[in-house]
Amino acid sequence: MKKSVTIFILLFIVISFTGAMYYLYSKNAEDPVVYETEKPTKQTIIKKTVATGSINPLEEVLIKPNISGVIEEIYVEGGDILKANDLIAKIKIVPNLSALNNAKNAIQKAKISLEDEKRNYNRQKSLFEKGVISKQDVERAEVKYQQALQTYNAANQNYDIVKTGSTKGLGKSANTLIRSTVSGMVLEMPVEVGNQVIESNTFNEGTTIAVLADVNNMIFEGKVDESEVGKIKEGLPLEITVGAIENNSFDAVLDYIAPKGKLENGAIQFKIKGTLNKQDSIFIRAGLSANASIILAKVDSVLAIKEALVQFDSKTKKPFVEIKTGEKQFERKDIVLGISDGIQVQIKEGLTFDDEIKIWNEIKKSDD
Repeated sequence: MKKSVTIFILLFIVISFTGAMYYLYSKNAEDPVVYETEKPTKQTIIKKTVATGSINPLEEVLIKPNISGVIEEIYVEGGDILKANDLIAKIKIVPNLSALNNAKNAIQKAKISLEDEKRNYNRQKSLFEKGVISKQDVERAEVKYQQALQTYNAANQNYDIVKTGSTKGLGKSANTLIRSTVSGMVLEMPVEVGNQVIESNTFNEGTTIAVLADVNNMIFEGKVDESEVGKIKEGLPLEITVGAIENNSFDAVLDYIAPKGKLENGAIQFKIKGTLNKQDSIFIRAGLSANASIILAKVDSVLAIKEALVQFDSKTKKPFVEIKTGEKQFERKDIVLGISDGIQVQIKEGLTFDDEIKIWNEIKKSDD
């Protein structure tokens, strides 16, 4: 019995020892951990934020009529280049019956007054020739007759204006002819022949007949989120890319940031504007969607590393990297960071171009 126990104990010891030796052997036989390294490089780093928007003319002029009526003729179309006072359209007057009736009554009234003054003048003239009255009385009667004649002619002109929108002697001043008030390109003609238009006055904006603008003076209009507006300021350079114009970008300057934001889709948005330095050889259509890269900071030809290589101390939160000092040996090196574009980060202090920086992800040798 004792012999069997002894054998069992010895066997247990042998098996345990063998297992321990096998474990140590397997542990030592594992593939060693290998870390790749990278060296700093010379980079140009641009820190920027992006705003979406569109390209629009700096100023758009809306051409509106000063009389109501129906479009009778249109002489231009979108894309035409106009000079100030060029003819755009002609309006046919649809007279107001009440105003037309009042104007007609005014003619009758002026005619009656004219005939009365004419009879009086002829009577006074006849008496003067007979030596009954003085010349002053005749002249006074003549003045009243001329005034009545002028009133009658004015009543007739007013009737023509109410009925047709024009009268003899007005020439280019006729308000049935709509002319451009500025030089520029016709961006839009929102009316067609036969459309009814309403005059622009104190109580009504009126119907827009044409939209004109100087297409050589364009701006970028966009919006930035409240989280970004604190990073930008007027005068910063912009890089504009237009989706419809490939392989081209345009320089601009940020010259307006809205002082008040507006709530849109659950976020506060601030309107921005930037004057575009347009290339004369490229025509940019108004209203094209565009993106503006607002350049917050830029450094040229600086020592930089990938931002993914930077580690941060768990207590001090200061940045550092691990530098290779020997075969599979690394040491911590504190660094001072500059600006970052999200991929590359500037290194102000702590590294040289010859340093080999440990990449976080360890590489195990393959089984092949």
